[in-house]
Amino acid sequence: MKLLQRYIFGELVRVFTLLVIVLTVMLVFVGVFREATDRGLGPVQILQIMPYVVPSMLPFTIPATLLLSVCVVYGRISGDLEVTAAKAAGVSALQLLSPAFLLGFLLAIASFGLTNFAIPWAVTNINNIVTQAMEDIFLDVLSSQNLINDPQRGYSITVLEVRNRILMDATFRYRTRNHDQITVRAEQAKIHFDLEGQEIKLMLKNATFSRPGSDSSGDVDFHEFSLPLPQTIGNIKARHLTVTELAAGIEKSGADLDYARQQQVNQTAMALLVGDFSQLAGEDQVSYQAAERQAVQNTHRFRSEIHSRMAMSGSCLFFALVGGPFSMLQARRQFITSFIMCFLPILLVYYPVMFLMLNLCKTGTLDPTWSMWVPNLILTVAGTFMLRKVIQY
Repeated sequence: MKLLQRYIFGELVRVFTLLVIVLTVMLVFVGVFREATDRGLGPVQILQIMPYVVPSMLPFTIPATLLLSVCVVYGRISGDLEVTAAKAAGVSALQLLSPAFLLGFLLAIASFGLTNFAIPWAVTNINNIVTQAMEDIFLDVLSSQNLINDPQRGYSITVLEVRNRILMDATFRYRTRNHDQITVRAEQAKIHFDLEGQEIKLMLKNATFSRPGSDSSGDVDFHEFSLPLPQTIGNIKARHLTVTELAAGIEKSGADLDYARQQQVNQTAMALLVGDFSQLAGEDQVSYQAAERQAVQNTHRFRSEIHSRMAMSGSCLFFALVGGPFSMLQARRQFITSFIMCFLPILLVYYPVMFLMLNLCKTGTLDPTWSMWVPNLILTVAGTFMLRKVIQY
């Protein structure tokens, strides 16, 4: 890299570092506030999750910050007639823009790494903190009120007291899917929130269970009892998974789809064989059809996430392709004016098209292999047009 290019690259890195720190700090407080509001976290939990919110914000701040940095640096050197002087010395516009393209390429790789590795890692740690907080809140409510009642999920818990995170003389009432109520009484119980299984696991000691209106009852020394986890904790989004996990999810969804279709064929053949046509629209068929729809939906969702992650990470390079030539053409304007004039069409065209393509891919309307790159193709056309003007004039 020649001296002039090293100088431009150094200016880009310096301005980008300063701007990304400022924007990330601002967005971190927004992200922490959102997490605290959505999950009901206290001050201690907010301080604990704050370091993990940073990786979640960076993939969104990097492209816009790079565009602003490019507008600042190339707008200044063009306004100071350094571009004209460099052209007079035989340095082409492409050579002047190569540091921006290099930085955009490096940031695209970094952005993909953050999206694929840092964000899942951060989300896992945030969920662990939230889980611990929910356990503490759960136990605090039981300790103070001796009762938790959740009619929506069909269970209630009453305790005599909570001693060292152990429920003493606990009674659990749980309604099954068949609307049968099961009552479990335990001398002691330990509680654990399982995110992967999306369950509240209870380890019971000296437990007795019974079902009203039935003779079934019994005693056990140790028993593990599970309750559904609140949905605000248990849900894991596709963007919180790594590409490896997404690929495994696609493979699993394919296997589930094949199994559901095969079971439908078997059920249909058996119903036709015995002449029981009511089974063609029975509960089993409905459940297999629902499983098939869910498998197809998961496949589309996971494939869309993989390709959108690559396309949005690669946008750093395309932002540099647009911002560099545009700021050179707008040399005599203030850099903030150039940035707004450049970013506003991106905001009004690029992101709506990106989200439109993402939604169409998730529904299976379009193939994400090519459609997720359409917004970047639009930037390529616009950047190439402006680059030709810079080279000519």
